[in-house]
Amino acid sequence: MHILATRGGHELFGLNDSYLYEIIGVWVWLPQNAWTLAAALLVVWSHGCIGIHLRLRLRPWYQRARPWLLTAALLLPGLALSGFAGVGNQIALWAKDEAWRTAALASFRIGDNVNALVDFVQDTMDYVVAGTIIVIVLLLAGRWIRSQWARRGARIVITYPDGEEASVEPGLSVLDASRLPGIVHASICGGRGRCSTCRVRIAEGAATLPPVDDDELKVLARVGAPYSVRLACQLKPTADVSVIPLLPPNVGVQGSERVIAVLFVDLRSFTKFSESKLPYGVVFALNQNFRGMGQAVEEAGGHLDKFIGDGVMALFGVRDDLEQGCQQALEAAAGMSHALEHLNHQLLHDLDQPLRIGIHAGPAIVGEMGYLAETTITAIGDNINTALRLETITKEFTMQAVISAQGGERAGADLSAFEIRQVTVRGRSEPMAVHLIPDARSLAAARCPNNGANGSA
Repeated sequence: MHILATRGGHELFGLNDSYLYEIIGVWVWLPQNAWTLAAALLVVWSHGCIGIHLRLRLRPWYQRARPWLLTAALLLPGLALSGFAGVGNQIALWAKDEAWRTAALASFRIGDNVNALVDFVQDTMDYVVAGTIIVIVLLLAGRWIRSQWARRGARIVITYPDGEEASVEPGLSVLDASRLPGIVHASICGGRGRCSTCRVRIAEGAATLPPVDDDELKVLARVGAPYSVRLACQLKPTADVSVIPLLPPNVGVQGSERVIAVLFVDLRSFTKFSESKLPYGVVFALNQNFRGMGQAVEEAGGHLDKFIGDGVMALFGVRDDLEQGCQQALEAAAGMSHALEHLNHQLLHDLDQPLRIGIHAGPAIVGEMGYLAETTITAIGDNINTALRLETITKEFTMQAVISAQGGERAGADLSAFEIRQVTVRGRSEPMAVHLIPDARSLAAARCPNNGANGSA
């Protein structure tokens, strides 16, 4: 009706369909339409917000942006409707003045074609409504015919524990098939084959299943799954199969997948140093070391994850983007080297090159992990292990820091002055390029010029 009364009137009757014409039509001539428009706006807006949430909920930055997006989602329709109601009330008040109303009607240039326009809108609307009903009926009939046809054709029966079954058409994954009859199935990553929480053990029908593709095989290998285990989101059976979900349907994690920078730092030969010191002296030295390392991490804007023996694990980019996180990791490494220089003169003067640092960047699951009071924000993933391996490689090259080329590149730092090597990291099938840093203090000058004085700025 809106299109017919505006664009249709303009094309057929020379109507000047101005904004004033729109408001008078809604608030003066057909006031009931105002409530219809308001309800339609809220329905469509809510539907769109749900879609955006489902699309973005796994993005690393989404958790930080959620409060702002929610505020915008509530404010925008509220402000729009308040403005809509305000101008409507004002126009309705002015319309009580006959002179104003006459001038407004004259500006629309409709003249004697008012009745013809009304008849055109009403008659055409009858066809529109009838056509819409016919289309809906045809769609419903088509779906019914399709379902009846599918029941006649081949069906795949997926059997779950306790006798539950899902009878579906070929081509659906086990995860999708379980959702159709309402069988709850764990899937943290949303069925993208990245979390392995939907994995199932094949109880019967393994011989008829399609082979495992490379992507599924990588995930299964990461969790050490046997050949009888498959990912429900990737498995599309071609014949009847019986499966047993390996994780409870309500499994969940208080975290999300993010791309971050990870730093490991350790004191070389600290065990040997401890043998020649009294226990209280060792504790004092460790606390001094931890204080210096922790301050360097915090000043750079990172998250101090945990202390491991005489080492430290720190995360960067947890609340920022990856580029800034990598920049912060380099700054923290330089700060640690400066802090240890002072500590070395006091306590560790008999250690040769005591600081070892490994830095790498990549995806990881970041969230709250632990039990009760021991729950903390930490990260897990293959890239965490890679950063730890790089820290141990420093001993092989007699370097103070080893930084993956990926981490240095994402930081925007100029590391061309440092030697680059291809190294084999335990747990990775292919060699990776790394930068060898003799003195981490030199990283302060190699950082991106736009990084500023503080990586957390």
